Amino acid sequence: MKRILSTIALALAIAGAAQAQELANFSRGNQRPVISPEIQGDSVTFRLKADYATVVKLSGSWMANPYGGTIDMTRGEGNVWSVKIPLPSPEIYTYNFVVDGVAVNDPQNVLVQRDGTRYLPMLTVPGERTVNYGEAKTHGTVSHPWYDSNILGYSRRLTVYTPYGYENNPKKKYPVLYLLHGAGGDEEAWISMGRTAQILDNLIEKGLAEPMIVVMPNGNPGQQAARTLNIPEKTNVNWRSEEFRNAYVRSLCTEIVPFIEKNFRAIPKPASRAIAGLSMGGGHTISASILYPELFDYICPLSAAGSATPEQISALKKAGVKLYFLACGSSDFLFEGSKALDKTLTEQGLDHEFYVSDGGHTWANWRLYLNTFAPKLFK
Repeated sequence: MKRILSTIALALAIAGAAQAQELANFSRGNQRPVISPEIQGDSVTFRLKADYATVVKLSGSWMANPYGGTIDMTRGEGNVWSVKIPLPSPEIYTYNFVVDGVAVNDPQNVLVQRDGTRYLPMLTVPGERTVNYGEAKTHGTVSHPWYDSNILGYSRRLTVYTPYGYENNPKKKYPVLYLLHGAGGDEEAWISMGRTAQILDNLIEKGLAEPMIVVMPNGNPGQQAARTLNIPEKTNVNWRSEEFRNAYVRSLCTEIVPFIEKNFRAIPKPASRAIAGLSMGGGHTISASILYPELFDYICPLSAAGSATPEQISALKKAGVKLYFLACGSSDFLFEGSKALDKTLTEQGLDHEFYVSDGGHTWANWRLYLNTFAPKLFK
């Protein structure tokens, strides 16, 4: 009996010590609260506790030079470095600190987004532009099904958004938007950086967009899934060879579309299919519309790396495209290409919209474009 009681006492002591250590860690982290970022009226303050740092700087995507510009931070009480800046215009921004020349994320900010292999803290400035980027009252569901690709030679992961109410109404069918990422992204890019679920949740809840399924594939033919799954990539294949010409686009149109229409309650008609993509994905969007002109009635190249000939545009016109939404930033390095495509569309008499925004090749624009064209789909 004494041995049993001793064992119980020892176990309780160990558990208590572990709990005490956990509470001690929690308490130690809260003895001197460091809030970052902190929006205060028309300004925002960034803070970082760095006891042994000699130089700390702030780098942010709102800066004139978002890829190398920095602002000096000042050491304060308790070795908390800080800087207060004017609040940028409403948008979602990313930032990091540079501590003695080393890029460091903000340990006080749990809001992060993944850009390929980088994780970056987020600063959301509220306003009219960002009103649909936050959480709605009702939410759709994001899942990650896998499909088998004979063209690419292995199973591949998708990200799929289904709207609020999808699970509760098993007889209702929905139109589908195929939403493609750019170079360096993967099947999670539009969810993480594009805020797709939040934008669609808000637009649908407000009655501004039709409830729809959104399919976000991985546009890198050498990847089965995002690199975060640690699956080896197929690097011994020349994806630019004639054998694999447009392999991903062919997989998208002849494997992913049928997979979605078999496994989700998707309406299997061109009038209920839309395709959109940014940068590389904009090129994939153009290629898909050229190779399969009767597959999608809604085509939306965004900051697109691609072009089309008059003959190809004529085929789309003959197929009866309902919406051709072309968008690009006025300072985007691909703007001239978009202007050339707009000219070809105009010359061929294909009714379309050329949406020109400020800014360049950034997620700030691609979120804006999704928020703009989604209400125009499936009307």
